[in-house]
Amino acid sequence: MIRKPTHPGNVFLEDVMKPLNLTVTDAARMLGVSRKALSEFVNEKASLSPEMALRISKATGTSAESWMNMQQKLTLWIAHQHEPANVIPFPLSEVKEG
Repeated sequence: MIRKPTHPGNVFLEDVMKPLNLTVTDAARMLGVSRKALSEFVNEKASLSPEMALRISKATGTSAESWMNMQQKLTLWIAHQHEPANVIPFPLSEVKEG
């Protein structure tokens, strides 16, 4: 993956909040979270938690899995930017089947 995946907070801001003319305060109240928690999420300062994914899912009629998949893609992309160089591959021919 070459391009950095979009943060799910940005997707929520651009595809949900803006079209509905929702402020962070209004959306936070409707989701049942603090304004600070939602602000950090939509401003890409915090990752999407499973709880927030469930809240967004319930509020938007979308699946929590789709929101979590966005976060997972981003998290893996970030991890790939810092791949460890000191990993030695296991000798697969010696791995026993359980």
